[in-house]
Amino acid sequence: MSASLAAFLYLVSGALFIMALRGLSSPESSRQGNMYGMIGMGLAIVTTLLLAAPASGLAWALIIGGIAIGGAIGAVTAKRIAMTAMPQLVAAFHSLVGLAAVFVAAAAYYSPEAFGIATNGEIHAQSRVEMALGAAIGALTFTGSIIAFLKLDGRMSGKPIILPARHLINIALALALIVCIYSFFASQSAIAFWLIVVISLVLGLLLIVPIGGADMPVVISMLNSYSGWAAAGIGFTLANTALIITGALVGSSGAILSYIMCKGMNRSFISVILGGFGGETAAAAGGGEAKPVKQGSAEDAAFIMKNAGSVIIVPGYGMAVAQAQHALREMADHLKKAGVTVKYAIHPVAGRMPGHMNVLLAEANVPYDEVFELEDINSEFAQSDVAFVIGANDVTNPAAKDDPTSPIFGMPVLEVWKANTVMFIKRGMSSGYAGIDNGLFYRDNTMMLFGDAKKMTEEIVKAMG
Repeated sequence: MSASLAAFLYLVSGALFIMALRGLSSPESSRQGNMYGMIGMGLAIVTTLLLAAPASGLAWALIIGGIAIGGAIGAVTAKRIAMTAMPQLVAAFHSLVGLAAVFVAAAAYYSPEAFGIATNGEIHAQSRVEMALGAAIGALTFTGSIIAFLKLDGRMSGKPIILPARHLINIALALALIVCIYSFFASQSAIAFWLIVVISLVLGLLLIVPIGGADMPVVISMLNSYSGWAAAGIGFTLANTALIITGALVGSSGAILSYIMCKGMNRSFISVILGGFGGETAAAAGGGEAKPVKQGSAEDAAFIMKNAGSVIIVPGYGMAVAQAQHALREMADHLKKAGVTVKYAIHPVAGRMPGHMNVLLAEANVPYDEVFELEDINSEFAQSDVAFVIGANDVTNPAAKDDPTSPIFGMPVLEVWKANTVMFIKRGMSSGYAGIDNGLFYRDNTMMLFGDAKKMTEEIVKAMG
């Protein structure tokens, strides 16, 4: 394949990736966006293989075997994974992207002539910079994503793990990393290269360990951005246009998403990196004497909602864990048949990753025109008869509005307490992932429905007849 034809095909694949991002920005066009992304990636892989076709049959066998094994693992994983585990799956995939960047950088370092980046054994100056940055960002992404995976999967505490003098340690490591990058640029030393990798691996671990569960949605999008920049850096080393375009798209979109998440939580990116906010807790964060709550039954909830004019449903991670989205849609169908207006309110950081609730509702065939983002529906709670909260906690906490001492004060939340009646499905009185008690539980217009989200919703549907 000629270089000009390859460049054209890479450009086409880049355009398909841009169309994929465009499609994935809306649940309605997400399937089409996914299809564009798959076609673009397939085209990029085939073009690369034809452009740099290996001479030996063994090389072809290794490449095809690797693609087959990787594709099979990906297909099986995607088929078996539950929607509730999607955040940790994304974190795991990010780690693989970072590790791949390190491996490619190492291969380019030890065989620079094969990559066309060396003259008489000396690696070109710009390639040394690209290689060092790609390896550093990739290694940081790898260990950071592993820690994020362990926290999201419950294999490590979601609470912040605060190390003594961690900021000084991180600053020292960052300075050491800069020194090693310069040393590698100046000397092409193998010791400097592997010091870059080791320091970055440690830095990735230390950066993510102190970040609490409440900031995990930001961490996911942040690591997504890192993996993109790592890929772009290695793309320059390989002189691969498709990899540069793809990495830049992923890196920039991840950075923008991180900004959106931080805005949705009223947090700065720096405060997220500094860590220390949020973690699971077994009891209400108040820690004082028990406060009275109003408890209701499925029959109470069914009666009130069937006689309401409008109901706004607020889904959260509890709905995802219980896999209650299908029962919820069935409940909504019953209400609509009774003449009740039903809408869904989604907070930007509901669940464990951006868009988590939108995907679950789409899986249950909830109509897209019934799903609204926070800024589009918050003003409607005051005119709504019922706010039905199923598994959402921190994103409905009134402390964000009326308690200046709360860690979440100023965070945009769904103002469900303004509805005439608030129904809150929850297993118990424990606080949310941020570890903060929710004063909404104790309000006069709140009715707690204790139990598994799916079972309680199914009982409500049964009571509606």
